[in-house]
Amino acid sequence: MSIASARHILVETQKECEDLKKKIENGSDFAELAKKYSQCPSGKNGGDLGEFSQGEMVPQFDKVIFNGEIGKIHGPVKTQFGYHLIDIISRS
Repeated sequence: MSIASARHILVETQKECEDLKKKIENGSDFAELAKKYSQCPSGKNGGDLGEFSQGEMVPQFDKVIFNGEIGKIHGPVKTQFGYHLIDIISRS
C-alpha cells in the first residue's frame, strides 16, 4: 500500500486558492500562508498532514497525492470541504 506525506492549504473559493498559488509561485512561503489562510486545523502546523495511506483522504485529494508530481504545488483541487492547494512532500 502506498504511503504519502503532504501539506495543504484549504480555503473557501477557487479565486482565493488561485491567488495563494500565485503568491507561492512568486516566492511566498507555503507554511506561512497555510498558517494565515488555511481553514483546516492543520494550518497552524503550516498545513502539514503528516503521513497517510492511500484511501484515507477524500477521492479528489487522494488522486492528486498518489499520482501528482512530488515537489510541485497542485490545485485548486475542489472537495466537499472547499478548495485546496496541495504540496506532495513524499510518496512510497
